[in-house]
Amino acid sequence: MTTATTADESGDGEVEPDDDLRNFGETIKAFRKRAGLTQEQLHPLVGYSVQYVASVEQGRRQPSRRFVEKAEEVLDAFGVIRIAAKRLTRQRGLAKWFRRWADLEETALALNTYECRSIPGLLQTEAYARALIGDVLPPPTPEEVEARIVARLARQKLLSRTPYTVFSFIIDEAVILRQTGGPEVTRQLIDHLLDCARLPNLDLQIMPLISPEHAGLGGSFQLLETEDHEWMGYSEGQQSGRVLSDPKDLSLLHQRYAKLRIQALNPADSAGLLKRMRGSL
Repeated sequence: MTTATTADESGDGEVEPDDDLRNFGETIKAFRKRAGLTQEQLHPLVGYSVQYVASVEQGRRQPSRRFVEKAEEVLDAFGVIRIAAKRLTRQRGLAKWFRRWADLEETALALNTYECRSIPGLLQTEAYARALIGDVLPPPTPEEVEARIVARLARQKLLSRTPYTVFSFIIDEAVILRQTGGPEVTRQLIDHLLDCARLPNLDLQIMPLISPEHAGLGGSFQLLETEDHEWMGYSEGQQSGRVLSDPKDLSLLHQRYAKLRIQALNPADSAGLLKRMRGSL
């Protein structure tokens, strides 16, 4: 019989419960009961203490990868536990208010993004993301930093997955001129942006620093076409984010994005500006 590990040996401490962890815990609980097992009977089979199993089921602990695999095997869960864990892992490093939008991104046909504060997460390098996260107050724990990095970089698979999602990004020049993380981080970032701009399904445009006409002064926003050919919008502020579905709100965002596309440099000129900015660093 497998010797149960203690909770501390897993490397995952208890956390504040949230809906995603609770849902995963309910999944484990449902398959445990289906198998006719109590928590006391399950824990030696998966190799974790009864307290660990209870914490996972109550949504108070992020399950380890080993726990997920053992639970899937022992409970004969038809892959359901693995699927639930993948979604949980993807969501853990994302702000709660952003998770619904991240779910919509997964199956989007098109995604239009205007950003005037920082490089969009889908286009960030790891070094740039670390610099951004390092400026967050209050400072996150090392575990929180890694979770956010993993979640952010995992989302970037959307850029190259097929069938392609069609991406349009419009970024204010000031975002790059800020040199978040310093010159070397910015050089790497510009190289990465130029690489992304070469993707067949992605247009990258820069809004010049001097822009007498600017339709994006109301702030950053996104527009997304779902697989059902419906449009959704998203706007974000301090500690909050809103998914928009009202036709009037979407009409306004479409008008503003269309205007921004005209006002920003075209993709070729944007690439030229990025190369000049790279050369000046």
